[in-house]
Amino acid sequence: MTAFTYQAMDAEGKMINGNMNADNLPDLEIRLRRMGLDLIDYKTGQRTLSLLKRPIKRQDLINFCFHIEQLSGAGVPLLEGLADLRDSVDHPRFRDIIADLIEEIESGLPLSEALARHPLVFDSTFVNLVKVGENSGKVTEIFKSLGENLKWQDELLSQTKKLIMYPAFVAIVVLGVTIFLMIYLVPQIVGFLKNMGQELPLNTRILIFVSDIVVNYWYVILAIPLLIWISIATLIKISPRASYKVDEYKLRIWFFGPILQKIILARFTTFFALMYASGIPILDGILLAEKIVSNQVVASGLRRAHQLISEGQGVTNGFQNTGLFPPLVIRMLKIGEATGALDTALRNVSYFYNREVKELIEKVQTMIEPVMTVILGAILGWIMLAVLGPIYETISKIKT
Repeated sequence: MTAFTYQAMDAEGKMINGNMNADNLPDLEIRLRRMGLDLIDYKTGQRTLSLLKRPIKRQDLINFCFHIEQLSGAGVPLLEGLADLRDSVDHPRFRDIIADLIEEIESGLPLSEALARHPLVFDSTFVNLVKVGENSGKVTEIFKSLGENLKWQDELLSQTKKLIMYPAFVAIVVLGVTIFLMIYLVPQIVGFLKNMGQELPLNTRILIFVSDIVVNYWYVILAIPLLIWISIATLIKISPRASYKVDEYKLRIWFFGPILQKIILARFTTFFALMYASGIPILDGILLAEKIVSNQVVASGLRRAHQLISEGQGVTNGFQNTGLFPPLVIRMLKIGEATGALDTALRNVSYFYNREVKELIEKVQTMIEPVMTVILGAILGWIMLAVLGPIYETISKIKT
């Protein structure tokens, strides 16, 4: 698409300036006319590149769901609601997508099919839930549930970032302090220690050796983690087996693996409960849920559960045989299946995992600070001992 800067006039004769992406000038005029504007003047910008476009964030989708839910609940026709949203959105790319939705619906497509034409923004789960809402006449309820689910995803992502970012930040600080000491402080003291004319102790010789490596090969030390990361990412892309093994290893990492597994299962149960409550069949819901877990090991377990349930086993037995869920969760599912309130049971499972994830993340944040402090103190203590040890020994000999 081409970026246009336009000047247009509304029905009241007010001049409006703005920016819009369009395929060409006629397309720009059509888009403005749908907004109730007449094109007066325009300037052509550079052709927009997809990599440079402002991404559509989860918050944009939350606002989209809230807007549709409120207007649909108030009895406003869908096209009018979308037109109001298009005129109020300040995101150029999202505004274009909403304009496309209006055009596609006007041409006869239902909302779900119009959404399906933008898979990078509206995933298959989103589209299928909207389709269920159209068939059942519960579009308002579906968009309310979608909005709440997107808010939950946002909160879950925030918790996951806390789990990863804080330890990473502290580790970088510790590494930065260590490198500073090795490159700046230790070399200044080494000359003094060597001029003392005595044999240096082992820990001092080790410190000097490490400092020399850091000073002379710092670029190699910085490049190795980057090369390892690039190699693993490339291997994951070209080898399905390697990708599976990496996902398996993620779930086995001490302490962090169980937290990641609970986050994935909380995401699955929340989506699955939403789909089941919306009327999507269990087997279809499992297939859709496979695409959102973002872990091949868990997805493989869900495929196994899908196979067992399709062969006639109950939902509880199918999930139990995946080996992913603890006995307490299996019992909750069994009760839900027996009472016909499986969606309630799934929501309880989701609550169970969400609570555990929050508690574990709080524990990590509580533990990581003293652990990193001890590590930094140990490094500083070793450096001070290696530096001051020979000096103290020399002073002791002078006194004697």
